[in-house]
Amino acid sequence: MSIKGLEALTRLQEGNERFTQDINGNDIETNAAQRTALVEKQDPIAIILGCADARVPAEIVFDQNLGDLFVVRVAGNIAKPTQIGSIEYAVHHLGTRLIVVLGHSSCGAVAATVDAVQSSSPAPSPGLDSLISTISPAVKTVMSNNADIDTETLIAKSVRENVSNSIKALQSNSDILKDVIQNDDLLIVGAEYDLATGAVNFFDGMP
Repeated sequence: MSIKGLEALTRLQEGNERFTQDINGNDIETNAAQRTALVEKQDPIAIILGCADARVPAEIVFDQNLGDLFVVRVAGNIAKPTQIGSIEYAVHHLGTRLIVVLGHSSCGAVAATVDAVQSSSPAPSPGLDSLISTISPAVKTVMSNNADIDTETLIAKSVRENVSNSIKALQSNSDILKDVIQNDDLLIVGAEYDLATGAVNFFDGMP
């Protein structure tokens, strides 16, 4: 397993612990020296495929500095070709060896998908239809495995199932990522951010 990926994972776990305790250990207030040092190149320790939700800014959640994270944000933390391409860039060109797919509690994109699946109502636009269509397999899987599930629990379980589906998409839909995974040099993990506590729970793909 990639030592670089494991070290990055430890840094994120330690950073999130500081965040939950209101300890700013990494001085994430940007300054001129930090900006100048990053003009010529970037060397992020981790790639975060996260939700676009305004309440989940990855650098703050993990208490990391400017330049530490390569963040790809999209509603529902889905892995469509554009997101995969961005991640491939960081792995192939920047040498980053940790990918975290970061979902979060009470995800609006997942909740909207649950509503659409339960009501069988059409999405109001092609863009939203694409988003819902990508997340809906997770919702349908949870529904098929849990009879008479209530909506709140369905959303919560679907958030995690959707994270797992995004990981599978990264693993299966990119030759670049497949090659690095086969060399045991890339770590991909799934996680969920709790909006109430600020804690990130890593639950999928952990070494």
